[in-house]
Amino acid sequence: MAGERLLMALQFHRAVDDMEIWSASSDGFSFVITYETRDGPGFHGRPGYVASWRRLYQGSGAIKIGGSPFGTFAETEQACNIMLKHLTSES
Repeated sequence: MAGERLLMALQFHRAVDDMEIWSASSDGFSFVITYETRDGPGFHGRPGYVASWRRLYQGSGAIKIGGSPFGTFAETEQACNIMLKHLTSES
């Protein structure tokens, strides 16, 4: 389609070996997925996968993606891809 950009799905990789943190970046945006539990090692909060995004190279804080925490990694990954599509369509 003329004028429409083709976006590739974000490719998440494990960012920290001993914690459940994944990251990906595309089109000037960075995305992070973490897994939270009520107690134990790692991030604490409502159990589930939490997603956030921020602009690369601007030193701004991260913004939590609505719907977090998600029940599965796949749902969280999908939410990040939807947010990337939304962010890039605005520019």
